[in-house]
Amino acid sequence: MKKIIASAILLATVAATNAQSLGYQDLGILFSQNDNNGTARFTAMGGAFGALGGDISSININPAGLSVFNNSMFSGSFNSRSSDIIADYYGNRLTTQDQFIDLSQAGGVLVFDSAYRSNWSKFAMGFNYRITKDFTDGFIAQGNSGVATFVDFPLDTNTNPFVYDIADEQLFNNTYNGDLSEFNIGFSSVYQEKLHVGVSLNFYDLNFTQRSNLTEFNSDINGNELDANLYQENFTTGTGFSFNTGFIYKVNNSFRFGLSYQTPTWFSEIIEDSNIVNNDGYFGDTEIAVSNDNAVYNNTAGGFFPSQSLIYRLRTPSRLTASTAFVFGKIGLISVDYSNMNYTRTKLSGANFMQENQAFQNDFVNTHNFSIGTEWRFDKFSIRGGYRFEQSPDAFALNSDDLNEYSFGAGYNFGNFKLDFAYRTNNRTAAYNFYSGFNVNPANLTLDNRIFTASVSINL
Repeated sequence: MKKIIASAILLATVAATNAQSLGYQDLGILFSQNDNNGTARFTAMGGAFGALGGDISSININPAGLSVFNNSMFSGSFNSRSSDIIADYYGNRLTTQDQFIDLSQAGGVLVFDSAYRSNWSKFAMGFNYRITKDFTDGFIAQGNSGVATFVDFPLDTNTNPFVYDIADEQLFNNTYNGDLSEFNIGFSSVYQEKLHVGVSLNFYDLNFTQRSNLTEFNSDINGNELDANLYQENFTTGTGFSFNTGFIYKVNNSFRFGLSYQTPTWFSEIIEDSNIVNNDGYFGDTEIAVSNDNAVYNNTAGGFFPSQSLIYRLRTPSRLTASTAFVFGKIGLISVDYSNMNYTRTKLSGANFMQENQAFQNDFVNTHNFSIGTEWRFDKFSIRGGYRFEQSPDAFALNSDDLNEYSFGAGYNFGNFKLDFAYRTNNRTAAYNFYSGFNVNPANLTLDNRIFTASVSINL
């Protein structure tokens, strides 16, 4: 079984053994996190909609916000993301740049006014699809740690085999693909025009792929060279479920507050196919060539591919969100959300995950996250801004490992439809240890994302 290594995109380095791909502990944390995607209005305001509602993306935070809508509507959004990952490895720095475009959100709400005299004056039903977590990314690290791990040539038949124990260079190429998407169905109603209550059911679809290739360039004391390539891959799919419930209370026309709770996401079946076996070195998907021999060692020759399959379950942390908002008539508003997620409650099951589950208890923390957003209207034109802070779940994280995201945007109301645009940028640091089990420093990563979102909303 794979053991724990440092998470590339999200976490600082943690204890690990000798696999170069993400371990189950890292995957458990990765599958628990959220990119905060939504409509352009939602993302421009930092996602601070727990006490506001009136935006289909607020269903992901507080489904009570559905009954804030005055009429039925539909919206769809596209994301364009530019990603820079700088990898520092033993004094050498490489930058990997990528750009991705996807449909990040599509949903709608149906609003029904009560036909009878009742304290419950409005009922709303909403549905929404969004990409919860976009895994697609990659980086390259290159340098020389001075440590050679492939020091022998398995096909060497000499009485005194050559020892290639002089490290010349290491090259690590790592790519991720896939996403975690969700589909929400929510219901909300308002009592005496003050108390909005709601509940939503959330269904998740997980698709994750990691491909990594580690190349070592080593030599012996006579200058003979050895080139070793170790390839690893992981294909993971799964489905999950959670539900949200919450309320928004309007104290008066200017002030409101909200509280919502999202249960853990229960992934009842995660299926993994991987070529990572107990010993991933010479016995993995490995190819080795030397300059002083025409033979090539290839452990996958003859159609043999080391592989394993595993089915397991995952329970992610729950989330509690407290929100408040100040509304200045039709002129503008300010909104603040605070959320709490306890990553020590992450749990893997379905196999022997005793070590990983103990690490969740010891190596991760109860995180405190907040976001703030504002919007100001000038007739049919609106401008928006926001800030989002997300604490790293790693107990040993640096301050720079926390996520800081700044956003701004604008929108125009044409009457029957609206166009909204948002731009946000976030950054954090992390570390990736692709030589765990050896006295080798991890590659230090700096991750920067710039995301442009465009949304159209149509009144039904």
